[in-house]
Amino acid sequence: MKCISCNREIAPDEKSVKFPCPNCDRFIIRCEKCRVLANPYKCECGFEGP
Repeated sequence: MKCISCNREIAPDEKSVKFPCPNCDRFIIRCEKCRVLANPYKCECGFEGP
């Protein structure tokens, strides 16, 4: 799995998060660092979040 914000591989033991995009059927995957820092992300459908 790769983080949608920083595009780096997420380690299996990392506290990442995976949730459905509120705008489409895709899943948003974020690493622990980007989640804690509230780095912005953008889904393929155009939805953006903090």
